[in-house]
Amino acid sequence: MQPNINSEGDRIRDWQHRRVLVTGGASFIGSHVVDRLVERGARHVRVVDDLSSGTLDNLRDHIESGVVEFVDADLLAPGATDNACRGIDYVFHLAAIHGGRGYVEMHDAECGRNLVIDGLMVKSAIDAGVDKFVFASSGCVYPNYIQQDISKELYLTEEMVGPPYDSDHMYGWAKLMGELSLQSFYRDRGFKSVSCRLFTVYGERGVENHAVIAMIARAFIGQDPFEVWGDGTQIRNWTYVGDIAEGMVAAAESGVVDGTPINLGTMERTRVIDAVHEVLRYTGKKADIKFLTHMPTGPLNRVASNQRAKDMIGWSPKMKFFDGLHKTIDWYFSTKDPDNVRAYFGRMLTERGESKPEPAGAAKGKPA
Repeated sequence: MQPNINSEGDRIRDWQHRRVLVTGGASFIGSHVVDRLVERGARHVRVVDDLSSGTLDNLRDHIESGVVEFVDADLLAPGATDNACRGIDYVFHLAAIHGGRGYVEMHDAECGRNLVIDGLMVKSAIDAGVDKFVFASSGCVYPNYIQQDISKELYLTEEMVGPPYDSDHMYGWAKLMGELSLQSFYRDRGFKSVSCRLFTVYGERGVENHAVIAMIARAFIGQDPFEVWGDGTQIRNWTYVGDIAEGMVAAAESGVVDGTPINLGTMERTRVIDAVHEVLRYTGKKADIKFLTHMPTGPLNRVASNQRAKDMIGWSPKMKFFDGLHKTIDWYFSTKDPDNVRAYFGRMLTERGESKPEPAGAAKGKPA
């Protein structure tokens, strides 16, 4: 069925007088969404985050300027979602129990708690009379069985999610249920929302439990042999965080209100091994490559079609992967301490939570 494109009257043009909530706004993607909202003129932004995977450093300037009100809260705590949504016009819901591939595959029960978080957030937003709810969904909603043949030039379109459904572990199932719930609440209650399916995000402020930052970290600490999960032939469409943030704000500003899911992803097809080689080349590192084929890899062929995003919200990614990769390497090498990274890197591959802030004056590494 062709998704609805709503009237011009449902579009937002001015953020200055809108009261905005960003859950998970101190974390990697959420903090970039806050940046974009402030750039668009937002002056009343509430961030609710438990700092389990984020840091106040990501929001420091906005908090000090008075634009951002920070609330340290666990959204599973009684009354937390009601308090978060009170007096809010627009919600960007990014908070989730999540991690990289290792975490998603090894912590199904924890990821399943997102079903509760999302349900509480939607109920509280409806009760508070929120104008629009922007949900951070994921490429993990797509069926695993259609993403295993690397010989196919596959581009996942939104309707391919199913039925039949076969989402990627409990994390993917929770995101899918969030999407379907929002569509139901629009049909039943007129609650306005849009779901943004995010694909393999990387960029500044990213952490080592995701593939691109893990690759960069391996080069940074001089890992040799350089470990690669799987055989390196997996295909991804890593999408720059700045483009993702722009897409989420564009979705909020658009006339899409019926819970329609929209892919936010580049259509560049990049093999894991090609990304590894570029990381090593750009950083000037030499290392043997060791393939860990017993480790989690996820679907072998995951790339989004972004045609619906172009048609419905006027969005397409601007950053080419290698350009964004170089920017991310430059940021990582200029802000991290090698000894500090070595101390926590192994844990980050299968757990969640960002590294602790480095002490002032810590030695920084530079790409060769």
